[in-house]
Amino acid sequence: MTYEEWEAGVPAEIKAEKVWQFYGYRKALFFYDLCWQDCERLLKHPLGREVAKQLIRSAGSISANIEEGYGRGYGRDRLRFLRFSIGSARESKGWYYRVKNLLKPEVLSHRLLLAGEVIALLATEIQNSRARLQ
Repeated sequence: MTYEEWEAGVPAEIKAEKVWQFYGYRKALFFYDLCWQDCERLLKHPLGREVAKQLIRSAGSISANIEEGYGRGYGRDRLRFLRFSIGSARESKGWYYRVKNLLKPEVLSHRLLLAGEVIALLATEIQNSRARLQ
C-alpha cells in the first residue's frame, strides 16, 4: 500500500483534527498501519511474537504522543510529548532492525526509511517549537 492509497482511506473525522495538518503525524499513522500488517506476520513465528508486542506498542506510541501533545496546545508540554514521540520512533526503528530476519529485505528497508522520515519530521517540529518558545 502506498502512502497516497492509505491517506485516501483515512476517515474524514480523523482528517478534521488540527493535528492532521502536521505531516509527521500523518506519516506516523501510516507507519503504524504498516507495522500492524507486519506484526500480523511476525506473530506467526515463535521468535517474532515478543518483538511484535514491543514493535506495535512503540509504533503506536509515536502518533499517540503527538495527539497528546497537540491536545495540550502549544508550549513546553506539547514539546515534551513530541520528544516522547521521537523516542518511540527511534525505538520502533530499532525493533524493526531486531526482527530483520523475519521480514523481506524490501519491507525492512521501507520501514527503516519511513521511521527515519518520521524522526526527521519530528526533529524539525521540535526545533521549530523550541524557536517559537524563545
